[in-house]
Amino acid sequence: MAEVKLKNVIKKFEDVEAVKNINLTVKDGEFLVLVGPSGCGKSTTLRLVAGLESCTSGEIFIGDTLVNDISPKDRDISMVFQNYALYPHMTVYDNLAFGLKMRKYDKEKIDERVKDAAEILQITPLMDRKPKQLSGGQQQRVALGRAIVRDPNVFLFDEPLSNLDAKLRVDMRTEIKKIHKKIQSTIIYVTHDQTEAMTLGDRIAVMEDGMIHQLNSPIEVYDSPADKFVAGFIGSPAMNFFETNIDGGKIYFEDKKYSLPIIEKHENVLSGDREKVTMGIRPEDLHLKKKGEVFFPLEVKVEVVETMGDEVILYLLAGNDKLTCKTTQYYPELEQKNKLTVFVDMDQVHFFDDETGKTLV
Repeated sequence: MAEVKLKNVIKKFEDVEAVKNINLTVKDGEFLVLVGPSGCGKSTTLRLVAGLESCTSGEIFIGDTLVNDISPKDRDISMVFQNYALYPHMTVYDNLAFGLKMRKYDKEKIDERVKDAAEILQITPLMDRKPKQLSGGQQQRVALGRAIVRDPNVFLFDEPLSNLDAKLRVDMRTEIKKIHKKIQSTIIYVTHDQTEAMTLGDRIAVMEDGMIHQLNSPIEVYDSPADKFVAGFIGSPAMNFFETNIDGGKIYFEDKKYSLPIIEKHENVLSGDREKVTMGIRPEDLHLKKKGEVFFPLEVKVEVVETMGDEVILYLLAGNDKLTCKTTQYYPELEQKNKLTVFVDMDQVHFFDDETGKTLV
């Protein structure tokens, strides 16, 4: 195991700056997830750690070793890719053993490591099969096993579950979490899927446009987003945003047709000469019933109702502002209603600077 450090790392592709001055420390034994939309620089950052791309400037350390000029094969890392890259003509056993054979390990050591990895991943009965005889989930386990047998300092995962169906992704998330608990290795994991990030990471780094917007535990990122981008990216359905005006102790939106009171919790945030602010409220913080003193009514129109078994998603309109409500309170009349009163939990509202997008606290 080893700590990974990126110091002032920049990567340019001609005129495009894909990674912009990233400073990041991944602790020894930590499971860190890089998450963000396509093109945000997360995979490029991973490839820089792996040595598959070289830094334009900056330094990368694995343990105490500066690895900028060290080849990928000598960095003591294992990488699991989106496509499993298994050798189709080899059995599962030979796929697992291949990397160790190339490094001239003796047969007994190879056999011990392969069998240990197979047991961890529960693929021992598959050892004589070839990749075409395996399901997608089984192939992914073999790809993981090939990384585990190396016993590297650092594991790098690049969107490893994106080719699996929804149920298998859930199963494999659980397996990867179990594996990390067993082997306690340092893992850097790249995904665009916020659910993977939230469920797997000890910490998550939310990226956009080559920069890390926030680095913290999943619950901290969810409860206290650093800016509007993080607030809108993390959470499903996404946070509702309103452009609002402040006047006389109230927040107004939609040309003052709708208003909500400023409660004591937000008085400091909204005091002074600030006249405009972006308000954010998560769908689960809109309720169909009043549940406390800080719950305030909002008249809305119902556009679409989606029933999903354990929850109901309501797509609503407050004037021209679209908003989403997530609730477990389903009753058939919802489908027929044109108008509805929802209650905003003002204690859970977030405010963002209108110009910078930064969270106001």
